Amino acid sequence: MCKTHVLSVPSAKAPFEKIVIERRHLRPNDVLIDIKFSGVCHSDIHSAYGEWANGIFPMVPGHEIAGVVTAIGSEVTKFSVGDRVGVGCFVDSCGECEYCLSGEEQYCTKGVINTYNQLDYDGNPTYGGYSQKIVVKEGFAVHIPTALNLDVAAPLLCAGITTYSPLKHWNAGPGKKVAIVGMGGLGHLAIQFAHAFGADVTVLSRSMNKKDEALELGADQYFATNDPATFAELAGHFDLILNTVSANLPVDAYLSLLRVDGTLVNVGAPAELDKYHVFSLIMGRRSIAGSLVGGIRETQEMLDFAAEHGIEPKIEIIRAEQIEEAYERVLRSDVRYRFVMDISTL
Repeated sequence: MCKTHVLSVPSAKAPFEKIVIERRHLRPNDVLIDIKFSGVCHSDIHSAYGEWANGIFPMVPGHEIAGVVTAIGSEVTKFSVGDRVGVGCFVDSCGECEYCLSGEEQYCTKGVINTYNQLDYDGNPTYGGYSQKIVVKEGFAVHIPTALNLDVAAPLLCAGITTYSPLKHWNAGPGKKVAIVGMGGLGHLAIQFAHAFGADVTVLSRSMNKKDEALELGADQYFATNDPATFAELAGHFDLILNTVSANLPVDAYLSLLRVDGTLVNVGAPAELDKYHVFSLIMGRRSIAGSLVGGIRETQEMLDFAAEHGIEPKIEIIRAEQIEEAYERVLRSDVRYRFVMDISTL
């Protein structure tokens, strides 16, 4: 077994502890990765705080992993020692269902195995990227292009693919008017991807505070949602609205911004139920949808696209001992726009 130092939370909302765990022996199709950077996702906070059901403690969060391959199993063909690699939100799937076979492993009918806070198919808990090392199947790691530094690549493994996948699926491109709701860790990447796809991009944020940054990232327009005139001016305007925030929205008001056949896609997940009137859909043949992350093939495509178009998250590097402070700052929206942990400080 491979021993490694990790940051672990022993119970919900408990302080983090530095402990040693054992990773499994390399199987024939496994790779051993020295983790260099691990992104800090809001999902980590929900999980570590016990806000999502069935938390498995002790827990090692982290599903935005960037590092270097240091050993490979006897049957590995995809990677070599020294390769720069990433691991995202899941580390296994059945490989046999229609979704796995089509490259949509995230929707595996047997149940995808998350990178942390889940029991794998052998009944063992998974531990994530707040760790010096990780062992994963080669099929669930991706190559990080040389044009992307490992620190900025890490958040792309969750925040990047979470926004890239729906924008691609709903055909954000030339001739399409796309609105991005929220300009945080997800939203600031969604702006860049939608712009690179060729869409006309509008940012809808609570205030005008981030307008200059949004325009620099590629937005064509910016409106404040705390101004009632915004909803009157933009009525029936958008083909696609990508909602990246985790707060409850006045759904009917946002649906009114869609053209006929427009879609409101949610990637942010509020704790409370959303409410809307079905006539907001019927009268414009509009749709409400949701999107998870992308599959492994699409995640590799996203990284290559980001490298080609110079798309990078704006990050703040933290040391391991700053993790609890980082969580508190995320909850205060006091980060622009993603924290990334330097694992060398662990």
